Amino acid sequence: MEAFFVSILVIAVGEIGDKTQLLALLLGARFRRPLPIVFGIAVATLANHTLAGAVGAWLRQVVPAGWLHWLIAASFLGVALWALKPDQVEDERSDVGLMNAFAVTVVSFFLAEMGDKTQIATVILAAQFNNLVAVVAGTTLGMLIADAPVVWLGGAAAAKIPLRPVRLIAAALFAALAVVALVTG
Repeated sequence: MEAFFVSILVIAVGEIGDKTQLLALLLGARFRRPLPIVFGIAVATLANHTLAGAVGAWLRQVVPAGWLHWLIAASFLGVALWALKPDQVEDERSDVGLMNAFAVTVVSFFLAEMGDKTQIATVILAAQFNNLVAVVAGTTLGMLIADAPVVWLGGAAAAKIPLRPVRLIAAALFAALAVVALVTG
């Protein structure tokens, strides 16, 4: 259960102000169909984080245990520093033709999440915890906790979230996880 709850918390906090959250806001404003967008986010995140989690689980198997906690701590510290940098996303206004909101969301969200800090965090969490299903379920739920309200509430609520303090909290959370990884080894 620890892997599940830590994964939810890390991703939900880390996603606030992230480019994929901004993408969720843009998709919600553009299509005005929250349900297919949220389902699209869920599908894309589940696929993306399953791949990321598999990489983390593989790393857990191939990296010697003595080095793994150092690698995990350094990675969390790197993501903490990354969390301090504001994300930006470009608003593309291209025609989607016959594609619906769900398909556009799945494709754009999956691609936007590639190499994103929440994807990297999923790799790290899967390497730290020996429970791939709990990590992927937790990271996917954390992503939905952060992104679904943005889709439904739109720009008005998103504009009122103080992103700088949230980035500082996310950075502190990732830094704390780095310390925990070092201490618990």
